[in-house]
Amino acid sequence: MKVMIAYPPIETDKGVPLLAQNRQFQFFNNPTYIYPVIPAYAATLLKSKGYNVIWSDGISEGWTEEQFRNHYLEEKPDVIAIESKTPTIKAYWTRINRLKELLPETEIVLYGDHVTAMPDESMENCNTDYVMTGGDYDFLLLNICNHIKTKRQLENNEITADKVEPLEPGVWSRVDGKIVNTGKFVQNHNVHDLPLIDRDLTKWNLYSEKNGNYKALPGTYTMVGRDCWWHKCTFCSWTTTYPKFQTRKPESLLDEVGMLIEKYGIREIFDDTGTFPAGGWLKNFCNGMIERGYNKKLYFGCNMRFGAVDYSMYKLMKKANFRFILFGLESGNQKSQDLLQKGNTREEIIKSCSEAAKAGLDPHITIMFGYPWETYEDAMETVKLGKYLLRKGYAKTMQATIVIPYPGTPLFDQCKENDWLKTYDWDEFDMRGAVMKVPMGEEQLQKAVQQLYKVAFNPEFIARRLLAIRGADDLQFIARGVKYIWGHLADFSPSGNKKIKEKQAAASI
Repeated sequence: MKVMIAYPPIETDKGVPLLAQNRQFQFFNNPTYIYPVIPAYAATLLKSKGYNVIWSDGISEGWTEEQFRNHYLEEKPDVIAIESKTPTIKAYWTRINRLKELLPETEIVLYGDHVTAMPDESMENCNTDYVMTGGDYDFLLLNICNHIKTKRQLENNEITADKVEPLEPGVWSRVDGKIVNTGKFVQNHNVHDLPLIDRDLTKWNLYSEKNGNYKALPGTYTMVGRDCWWHKCTFCSWTTTYPKFQTRKPESLLDEVGMLIEKYGIREIFDDTGTFPAGGWLKNFCNGMIERGYNKKLYFGCNMRFGAVDYSMYKLMKKANFRFILFGLESGNQKSQDLLQKGNTREEIIKSCSEAAKAGLDPHITIMFGYPWETYEDAMETVKLGKYLLRKGYAKTMQATIVIPYPGTPLFDQCKENDWLKTYDWDEFDMRGAVMKVPMGEEQLQKAVQQLYKVAFNPEFIARRLLAIRGADDLQFIARGVKYIWGHLADFSPSGNKKIKEKQAAASI
């Protein structure tokens, strides 16, 4: 049975949709591709069980919608699995209906954090055959494919009814024209049962260069844990898809690192676990990197919480050749930190960044604007803190966006309770503008985001970056960074976004 794991392209003036392996969705003017780790596990697991798997990421391939359609018709898969997020869900409803018309016998599976929160909505608005909820897409997609295969065997009188594999909890489907479901998903799968990802099958090279997180190329992603041991941030939809944290052993990730070095010549890895394991786990992993000599062959990066480790651990991480450490700052206001349940203070943020930088790491901070309780003056406090960290070299890089309350998150529930939402049009949930009612104008909001990116032109910031240059990798990294900065300034250009909306409104008339 042929199974296609696909990201159909979306041709739009907004830019390239960052769908894969991304907790906070954006359209990027400057193309960026993130390796979709969980779907890659799904492809590998299915192949290991005898399925013919086709990896069809039309977005990272740069295909037009016509090219993807021709590819789909040529392959004629028995099953196609498609991931969507809130800002693309309406576009994918339309595309799913077209795919169903092209190949009515192909079974369509839709999955992702949006449909986890609102599965019935997609069942009613498009002709998908299945909606898969929860975050264990790999294990659950195998279950759905086994169900479809045995169901077809029953129809061909090859097996008896008791041999049809039942659907696990968390699956919505159609039976005799009615929408049915198997109840709430249960995250009861064991990540230790997964084979190492088949990087060739999943075309790892498509995601190996166009990614601002990498200093050394080629780079790739791993994901040793699902998903975040903090598990409290009210804006994060992955706390819904992964209600409990589990991780593989340090030795398992070390084996994967070794394979990536030896087989693919990988020079930088970013592990996309929501928050990388700390404590004894991290110490064992760092020592393993050093003992195996991997610290001399590649850089390593991860997501980390402020205050999760101390200076001595940062130094050990540096010795293990960790480089890129991503911190979710989100806001410089304590009120926002508390309401978002980040569990950090301003002092802790500065201390963690400065200690990580002192140890020789490259801290990266993510910041969001557009909270319904923050004034323009509050937003400027966040800008002030972000600029301070960047000018002083405590943070080396940053990403600024507009906060979006995704369905399924506590923040979305708060929006409904407090009447904070300006719209329920999912197309607008793309980080180009506020969908919550905020105490500042739209242009002020986008200018706040742009102000942070413009710190890249600050003389003190520039001087620190130039003094840190040690070789060709640094020069190329800075050159790519400048390109990404110009792209992000365009992403949050008030005039540019206004023109896009005017063009879309005219096209809909």
